[in-house]
Amino acid sequence: MLLEILLILGTIIFYFLRSRKKEETLSFKEGWWGRGQKPDTEEDATIWPFKVETTEKDLSDLYRRLDEARFTEPLEDSCFHYGTNSVYLRKVVSYWKNQFNWKKQVEILNKYPQFKTKIQGIDIHFVHVKPPCLPEGQSAKPLLMVHGWPGSFYEFYKIIPLLTDPASHGLSDEHIFEVICPSIPGYGFSEAPHKKGFNSVSAASVFYELMLRLGFSEFYAQGGDWGWLICTNLAQIAPNHLRGLHLNLASVTNMGFTHLLSILLGRYLPGLFGFQEEDVRRMFPFLKKGLYRILSESGYAHIQATKPDTVGCGLNDSPVGLAAYILEKFSTWTDLEFRNLEDGGLERLPVQVPTGIASFPNEVMHTPQAWAQKKYTNIVSFHLMPKGGHFAALEEPELLAEDILQFVGKVEKEQLWRKKGE
Repeated sequence: MLLEILLILGTIIFYFLRSRKKEETLSFKEGWWGRGQKPDTEEDATIWPFKVETTEKDLSDLYRRLDEARFTEPLEDSCFHYGTNSVYLRKVVSYWKNQFNWKKQVEILNKYPQFKTKIQGIDIHFVHVKPPCLPEGQSAKPLLMVHGWPGSFYEFYKIIPLLTDPASHGLSDEHIFEVICPSIPGYGFSEAPHKKGFNSVSAASVFYELMLRLGFSEFYAQGGDWGWLICTNLAQIAPNHLRGLHLNLASVTNMGFTHLLSILLGRYLPGLFGFQEEDVRRMFPFLKKGLYRILSESGYAHIQATKPDTVGCGLNDSPVGLAAYILEKFSTWTDLEFRNLEDGGLERLPVQVPTGIASFPNEVMHTPQAWAQKKYTNIVSFHLMPKGGHFAALEEPELLAEDILQFVGKVEKEQLWRKKGE
């Protein structure tokens, strides 16, 4: 108990000192992330179709690398506690070589219309799906959906039909969406920045330009993981253009003294800090479910934030190494208990855009509404979801779609986007 108090007090002091910086205005700033100097001519705004393709040369090279993979022996009974277990990894590689149907997967990836366009010097890839049909007198609502790491635009393939054609999937068609899913620069089929300094605000400005280029002066945005931060920054950059913000992860990094005091006392006096019973269950004991969990699951973040080129050399050269690196996150971040199986920030202005938050129980870190509302000052809905983890759109598309639909219903019914800042 004493150790827990000391560690929590240390965390409180650290975050208190860290959070004393002055808040800044988050303004839109167009960057240039292409190679060389920015040209004097106006950027070409052409949008062109894109399709995923693989060649026999690509596949032959992959199979060679899979055949030559070297596996390390795992510790006995270690399961996934130290990362991807190589016993299971061998099964994955065998499936990859002998059973995985590349042609079918390419067809699945090309199921929805995809495009590219150059923004701020780099090619941006995005999926753009319009409703197959609209009831008379009804228009589709544009929805920007942003993925995270280690994910991609493919995370949204299960939820897209639930949003663009809800009636055919047993959902209310009161609100129907036109969905835009871009690849974050450097992810998927979007070109990586060629300059230093690209961050979540840069990505938000790129996607803001994308939506304007597509003709959407007002739209909704949804995201988790990096999508949470990029969409949050977008709400800060262009609050008058964002009708509503829906998140399946809401993290508060610039914590005030009350937040930190609630870490120490919230388990014993939950009502004093606005915690619900489920908040207490998910958060405490904080040393185990908060501090230790973050420390044990964030090692990748430090190396990727400080020495990405070093780890990138190995991961880019070895498909098996990359698979191990990513599979571990899909295992642990879906449910921490999967470790026991063999197969196992930027904080600036408050967000005043109408916000909906779906809090999934197996997320890496739980943020109670009492904390979130200090940052997101206009929370329209906050729901503690019954099941699911970090990759919500991939794991529980129906639950997430239902939550997005009810959130947009509240915003539209009361025209809440017109009341921002009142």
